[in-house]
Amino acid sequence: MEVFINRRPVEIEESTTLAELLAREGLSREGIAVAVNNRVVPRSEWPAASLQEGAKITVIRAVCGG
Repeated sequence: MEVFINRRPVEIEESTTLAELLAREGLSREGIAVAVNNRVVPRSEWPAASLQEGAKITVIRAVCGG
């Protein structure tokens, strides 16, 4: 099935969790926040968060500096 990470289409298996997808995409757990369909998902829920066809996943990275 197809989901979108920051508007980029990604093909995944139906049983893929948010944590599995982020790991597969090489996104570190540290320094990011994730929303699925405009709802922030707490890091503690990533391993159990299932994804649906067409889900819009937004990954935001924390950046230091000025």
